[in-house]
Amino acid sequence: MSRVINTNNPGTERNRWRRTVAEALRHLMSKRELDAESKDLAALVVIGLRGIAATIEQTTEAWEKRDYYLKADRFRMEWEWAGQTAERMAKMIKADHWAELPPQLAALLPHFADIRITKLTRGPETWQGCYKLLLRE
Repeated sequence: MSRVINTNNPGTERNRWRRTVAEALRHLMSKRELDAESKDLAALVVIGLRGIAATIEQTTEAWEKRDYYLKADRFRMEWEWAGQTAERMAKMIKADHWAELPPQLAALLPHFADIRITKLTRGPETWQGCYKLLLRE
């Protein structure tokens, strides 16, 4: 029998979300005015940050089963910004406080600085409808 490889591990999923958020941030930074696409992109950033935060718990659960509590706690502290920023941004978006959003987006940039974007791989279908989805929560 051959070995089964799990391709849906938390690290891979986290990297996918990071790439998606990095591309959304790049699109948002090029926007000069607030339009429907900008709102969808901002909502996609929130959804992506929540996705990143969810993978953190999956990763740390596996470590805690092996009694690596310190490693798990350090990892949580290293990534706690994702969940906190997602909730702050979600509140801003739902309250229509769009003027407060650019500083939040600028604060995110250092967390995604290591991702090189030479070619955009996410198309408009990725973020279309994200704003409505976020408002429905």
